[in-house]
Amino acid sequence: MIPLAVPNLTGRESKYLQQCIETTFVSSVGPFVTRFEKMVAEAAGGSMAAATSAGTTGLHAALVAVGVGQNDLVVLPSFTFIASANAIAYCGASPWLLDVTAESWTLDPALLAEQLATETHQKNDCLVHKATGRRVAAVMPVYTLGMPADMDAITKIANDYNLPVVADGAAALGATYKKYSSGSLGADLTVYSFNGNKIVTAGGGGAVVGEDPELMKLVCHLTTTAKVGEAYHHDRVGFNYRMTELQGAIGLVQLSKLDYILEKQRENKRKLKEAIDTSRFRFRNILNPEGDIAETLVIFLESAGQARKLVAGMKKQGLGTKNLPDAISWHFAAYWSHIFSEDGSSSVESLKSRWKQSTEWLERAVALPVMVNMEDSAIDKVAETMNRLCKEL
Repeated sequence: MIPLAVPNLTGRESKYLQQCIETTFVSSVGPFVTRFEKMVAEAAGGSMAAATSAGTTGLHAALVAVGVGQNDLVVLPSFTFIASANAIAYCGASPWLLDVTAESWTLDPALLAEQLATETHQKNDCLVHKATGRRVAAVMPVYTLGMPADMDAITKIANDYNLPVVADGAAALGATYKKYSSGSLGADLTVYSFNGNKIVTAGGGGAVVGEDPELMKLVCHLTTTAKVGEAYHHDRVGFNYRMTELQGAIGLVQLSKLDYILEKQRENKRKLKEAIDTSRFRFRNILNPEGDIAETLVIFLESAGQARKLVAGMKKQGLGTKNLPDAISWHFAAYWSHIFSEDGSSSVESLKSRWKQSTEWLERAVALPVMVNMEDSAIDKVAETMNRLCKEL
C-alpha cells in the first residue's frame, strides 16, 4: 500500500521524547516548546510565535485577540477544514461563507470586494452586514492545501474596511508567496497546525505567528489562562491552550528537517508530473508555483464520474488517493449547516448551489501522493497506474 500521506519520523524524535520523560517535563513547562516557538517564527517569517495545543485552539485565540465576539460575522471561504468554522463558532460568531476562485481553491478577492461593497454598510464605526444587522469583525483567508491565498488583494480590501485578517495557514509552514514567507503576508495573525498529516508534525499542536508585539503578547496571555503574575490571578477569561513539551520535542526535530522535507517533496512532485500523461486532466492552479509546498498533487478530471472511477481504480492497486468531495466532506461548507443554519436542516445539495466554484472543482478533483518518504519505484507505480486508468476513462 502506498498511502497518501504519512509523517517523516526518522530523526531524533524518540531521543527528545525520552529526554522529556527523564526530566519529567512533559506538560507545558520546559525548554522544548520555547525553542520550538523561535524556530516556528523563523520558518514562518514572523517576529513571534505562540505554540498552542492545536491549530483549532490557535485560531480561536487569534480571533479573540483581534476582537471577534458574540454574534459577529467572520468572512471565510467555503472550502476549508471545519476547524476554521468551529473556531469562529467558539467565539459566539458565525462564518460569512464566500466561494473560492476556480481551481486555486482560495478565497476569491473579487467576490470579497463585491460582497463587502454591496452587502455591508458603516454604522457607529462598525461594518454591519445589511441582511442580518451583525457586525463583520474579521476576514479569515485559508491557505488551502498549503498554498497562500492572494494576500496582496485580500489584505488591501480588508484594510480598506478596517477589518483584521487572521490567516488559517494550517498546512502552509514553509510556503512562500511572491518570495515572502507565509507568516509575513500582511495578515495580523497567521495560524499553523502540526497535526500528523502536515509537512511538519508535532503529533498535534499549532502555533500563532504575528509581527505586532502587543497583539502577540495578548495571544500568549490568552493561551496561558490569562494568568497575571506568579500567583493564580487572572484578568479575563483565558484558555489552557499552550502546547506540551512532548509535542514541542517532536516538533523541534521536525522543524530541523523542514528544508529537506520540502526539497524532497517538490522533487517527488516534479517527477510524478513529468511521468504522467496529462491529456485527460489538468493540474490545480498554483498562484505561486515556486512557493508550493502542498503534500499532495491535485488534478482535475473532466467530470465527477471520471474522478470517482480513477480513485476506485487506484485504490484497487493499493494506491492512497482521495476523491476530494467524498473523502474530506468536512472540508466543504455544504456539509456544515449545523454551524451557520439556525435549525441545521438545509440539505447538502441546496447548500452546494451557494458555492458553485467549490462544488464544481471539488467533484472533479483527485489528490495524489508525493510525500517525502516515497521512493522512485512508488512514484513510477503511481504514474504507470494513472496512465493506464486514464486511458480507460
